[in-house]
Amino acid sequence: MQRYTIGQAARLLGVSPDTARRWADAGRVATHRDEGGRRLVDGKDLAAFSVELAQHGGEEDASYTSVRNAFPGIVTAVKLGDVAAQVEIQAGPHRLVSLLTREAVEELGLEVGMEATARVKSTNVHIDRA
Repeated sequence: MQRYTIGQAARLLGVSPDTARRWADAGRVATHRDEGGRRLVDGKDLAAFSVELAQHGGEEDASYTSVRNAFPGIVTAVKLGDVAAQVEIQAGPHRLVSLLTREAVEELGLEVGMEATARVKSTNVHIDRA
């Protein structure tokens, strides 16, 4: 399972590392320490928290901007059909949904909790694995 440092989690949530630390200290998002003492968040925990945060809002106004229509975020859902698939990404306060082939999802190895970038052009959303 992918794990994120507090700094990485903060970037994916669209907040400052200090805000992410305060949320962890308050028990809003589960963390644990690695051998080096760094605080880490499991990808699935971060995915669930990002959805909750987007639905209920944060404690602070978080500013999130895209650069050239790229939305780095965390995969919060993957629904596979026989041929097609649906992937949801939470990028700060933005929820993006992409419909793509099952084969593409499998080739990218997309799963809940991993970092990915949604790229938007007109009505198309493309997913890049980080």
